[in-house]
Amino acid sequence: MTHFIFMLTHHDVTVKNALEIFEEVKNTGLECIGCKNIGLPEDELKKLVKSIKDAGMMSFMEIVTYYRKETLEALRKADELEIDYLIGGMPFFTDTVMDVIKKEKLGVKYFPYVGGIVDHPCVLKGSINYIIEDAKRTVNLGVAGINLLAYRHREEDPHLLLREFIKKIKIPTIVAGDINSYERIREVTGLGYWGFTIGGAIIEKKLVPRGTIADQVKAVLNEVKRSR
Repeated sequence: MTHFIFMLTHHDVTVKNALEIFEEVKNTGLECIGCKNIGLPEDELKKLVKSIKDAGMMSFMEIVTYYRKETLEALRKADELEIDYLIGGMPFFTDTVMDVIKKEKLGVKYFPYVGGIVDHPCVLKGSINYIIEDAKRTVNLGVAGINLLAYRHREEDPHLLLREFIKKIKIPTIVAGDINSYERIREVTGLGYWGFTIGGAIIEKKLVPRGTIADQVKAVLNEVKRSR
């Protein structure tokens, strides 16, 4: 089953009213919800994560930084808050993060980015072959899964990348970034990816133009059910 992960984010930052939005969507049937490591004050982030846990949902935190120190701070924060899944993080820090996770026996499951990552919001670069080879290297480091920015590739065909990647990489993979249409939801679900994230498209109400944020979430959940 493909997991739909609603990210309480826009432009790669947690939205200021994340707690309010969470309250709106928590009874929609949603099982997975997340935020970035940036955007909320510490006290609000703690309240948000506690609310997610109290609702029985799986929690996700996505790392958005190009710096080692901030990456490790995000890992510490995820461990302290008992986040279920830490996703994102630059490929060149994956070995460092995994060393800490293994050495300290942390419980968080890590799904890093693969390929070349640039800009903010993050964009994917590199040939399809390079991305797949980098994913193989990443798998060998002992990660729990991978976070793939397929639709954020500006040079390669994202549809070909998605098809080739899932043939070669047999580890849970989340497709993240720019999933902003039912066609893309169907593509990712139909190919059998472990999960996908949507943030901005729901915050901007692109999927149900005159609907609430809860309506957007319900529409995605229904699309996933139909696509199984």
